[in-house]
Amino acid sequence: MNPNPRQLTLLSVVQAKGTVTVDELADTLGVTLQTVRRDVQRLADEGLLARFHGGVRVPSSTTENLAHQQRESLNADGKQRIARQVAQAVPNDCSLILNIGTTTEAVARALLHHTGLRVITNNLNVASILSTNPRCEVIVVGGVVRGRDQGIVGEAAVDFIRQFKVDLALIGISGIESDGTLRDYDYREVKVAQTIISHAREVWLAADISKFNRPAMVEVATLSQIDRLFTDAQPPAPFPALLEEAQVRLDVAQA
Repeated sequence: MNPNPRQLTLLSVVQAKGTVTVDELADTLGVTLQTVRRDVQRLADEGLLARFHGGVRVPSSTTENLAHQQRESLNADGKQRIARQVAQAVPNDCSLILNIGTTTEAVARALLHHTGLRVITNNLNVASILSTNPRCEVIVVGGVVRGRDQGIVGEAAVDFIRQFKVDLALIGISGIESDGTLRDYDYREVKVAQTIISHAREVWLAADISKFNRPAMVEVATLSQIDRLFTDAQPPAPFPALLEEAQVRLDVAQA
């Protein structure tokens, strides 16, 4: 599914408030109840919202992420815009780490015309994409391959990454909570992500608007550990204030 702008706004409203009635959504979006109900039904069918009588809420699970194919299609246009913006900022002839996630995979595609990159990744999808660029060297992290999304996790991956210090870490995340924490679902993936962050001179986070106010179980980092955030729409409150306080540069990819 690739939600339209109205549906993305609807998702953002629900994520910001937690639970919202259908009447509130119709008023906020300036559309009819029938339109809201159709949008809610479609988003609920995709597992992006949970319905209750008279309203909707964010999905309750903090322990399990959406399937890879489901995440890949969610806001694909926004992720592509983010990826183009990131690629414009990445210089040629630098070293970087890309981690697990559909947004980082979009970034990998956007980097196919770069030259002189040395890329370390624990994402076999990223490795497959960038290996088609003859002007880019790809180093694949060792460890346990997670079949559902081709991510490489575990202690072996942590030990491998510790050998390096790269110019840039380009990371994705499952959720950014209102206390400024970055969160994910698999503690094995989190340990790898934490190592990536600590072994980069600069850390860039690529996260589409659906990641704000999305709960997940394990803390990866805080916004204060990020240098630059790339997203596809202005984040809802309280994130602008949190980003300013943490001195994170915000880049919003325009349509």
